[in-house]
Amino acid sequence: MKKSTYWMPRILSFLFICFLSLFSLDVFQPGMSAAEIALGLFMHNIPSIILIFLLVISWRREIIGALTYFAAGTIYMGFVIYNVINSGLPWYIGVTWSLTIALPAFVIGALFLANWRHRKKRMTFGGDSFDYTDYISNYTDCS
Repeated sequence: MKKSTYWMPRILSFLFICFLSLFSLDVFQPGMSAAEIALGLFMHNIPSIILIFLLVISWRREIIGALTYFAAGTIYMGFVIYNVINSGLPWYIGVTWSLTIALPAFVIGALFLANWRHRKKRMTFGGDSFDYTDYISNYTDCS
């Protein structure tokens, strides 16, 4: 596996979390106390905190990253569809809202899934790191 294939979902995940954290900057308004701003930043960054925690877990377990980002994209699309239906907004507004957050989440999830499948295939079939001569010589030495 190329190094870029290994690092791509991790780097994109970090950038996606930074992108989500940018939405919390709207809590800075004149006349708010430091405690109100801190509470607002914490509340806005709960999804980012959860994704950071799950990124740490999925660093070695790519399947968790794949499931996490697919679930995050699906949950976000569900919220958008629910809000669009209840507010009477046109459907294309919901599509554009979904594309900004759900699409990158699905792409990152697909990259984690591809890494997991590649690693699983290498472990199952031995990949290019499996040497049959070592296996045969070790097997014959045990008798």
